[in-house]
Amino acid sequence: MKLFSYVVARDFGFAPNPFYGFCTLATCKPKIREKAEVGDWIIGTGSFAQRRGNFLVYAMCVTEVMTFNEYWNDPRFRHKKPNLRGSLKQCYGDNIYFKSETGHWHQQDSHHSFKGGEQNSSNLSHDTGVDRVLISDGHYYYWGGEGPEVPKKFLSYHGVDIRKRGMGHRCRFPPGMVNDFIEWLDSLRTKGYAGEPLDWKRSSND
Repeated sequence: MKLFSYVVARDFGFAPNPFYGFCTLATCKPKIREKAEVGDWIIGTGSFAQRRGNFLVYAMCVTEVMTFNEYWNDPRFRHKKPNLRGSLKQCYGDNIYFKSETGHWHQQDSHHSFKGGEQNSSNLSHDTGVDRVLISDGHYYYWGGEGPEVPKKFLSYHGVDIRKRGMGHRCRFPPGMVNDFIEWLDSLRTKGYAGEPLDWKRSSND
């Protein structure tokens, strides 16, 4: 079991997408999507720029891995296809990519396209460079802007901080650290969607 830790710099409920009973990572973080396997954990902490660097945004145990086409065609995830005229959680749907029979990628009108649905080639290339979607079926915690503070013991566990500062991710931790952290998570008993994305609130206050 591995744990991947990174900073959720922009928390709109898009990456990760914690809605409809599944937490999914279908866009961004291609290196994590490439390496993570079933049984591994992914945690996202908040941004220090938003004074949330000591707090968790989410944690998910990977229970399934699939391709973009499998994700697109699976009826369990039809509600994760974006509807920009719907509610906020519909607007930020992450089921936005599929590959046609000719081998061309298609990008839905979404948070990662340009206004009006014009394809954003940069986002498309970055997201589909790794054809893997990570899924957690119920075994996840998502707090958004209301996440718990990371206990001090995990800020210097044998000298190692579980948080990742800046870009990229961290996945090398001392023996026992990951198990202790997951044990602490499970003690919270707040699985599933428990709080709104931070940037929903920030946008409403602008």
